[in-house]
Amino acid sequence: MRLVAISDLHISHRANREALLEVPDHRDDWLIVAGDVSERADHLTLALDVLTSRFARVIWTPGNHDLWITPGSTARTRGEDRYRELVEICRRFGATTPEDDYLEWPGALGTYIVPMFLLFDYTFRPPEIEVDDAVNWARSRGVVSGDERMLATDPWPTIPAWCEARCAETERRLTSLPDNARTVLINHWPLRYDLSRPPRVPPFSVWSGTSRTEDWGRRFRAEAVISGHLHMRTTLRRHGVRYDEVSLGYPRDWHRERGIDWYLRDVLPADASVTSRFVPPRDPFLCT
Repeated sequence: MRLVAISDLHISHRANREALLEVPDHRDDWLIVAGDVSERADHLTLALDVLTSRFARVIWTPGNHDLWITPGSTARTRGEDRYRELVEICRRFGATTPEDDYLEWPGALGTYIVPMFLLFDYTFRPPEIEVDDAVNWARSRGVVSGDERMLATDPWPTIPAWCEARCAETERRLTSLPDNARTVLINHWPLRYDLSRPPRVPPFSVWSGTSRTEDWGRRFRAEAVISGHLHMRTTLRRHGVRYDEVSLGYPRDWHRERGIDWYLRDVLPADASVTSRFVPPRDPFLCT
């Protein structure tokens, strides 16, 4: 029995969608899907129909693309309502979401699997840049995220306001765990600023998390912290905590001949061999 993880399936791309259908049976394993399945809610239905039939359990959390309202979209919901719509799709398939009770990992009692939905608040920026200037600073360097146009926040007035509410509620739930509980923290966006800067486009960090979570890995005794978003597969350690970026990415970011199964990251039990599976994105400007 293994706990494995992947993110950024982006099955709006045909190659990714076809590869999803080829994922083999993992009947005893649990799968983490850390956001960015697709911009379309019906694609989440497709993905869960496949994955819940091939894994013993699926744990899902949303990414920014899952919440996007793209030009010409026929989406019925926006913002918070869109998120709730996706949660209800997950529940129809028995997938675990950030709104559900945390699961205790059967292989290590006292270790809780914690899917989170935290967003970002523009605080991942150089210290000399004011938060209110962060977007303009990144734009002046030729970097801007589609979130500025397509991530609706209704009924929240801003993305940072939504982020603050999500962080406060998640922090409350985490602090209510037993004092000796271990965790596997899962969020689409990285939890630390030093892990959120793509080497060739560091200003993209502005749309990549919140400084509020900087110490959560240590504070909540994480066995591993799982994220996606950057399409920059890595396994790194900070203060004794393992941080795994587990993106698949767009078709240009991975090798079709390997299949999606090759990109599943072992989380529990840990498998040191997977740390070499780092394939940098070919065009980080377009990664998220």
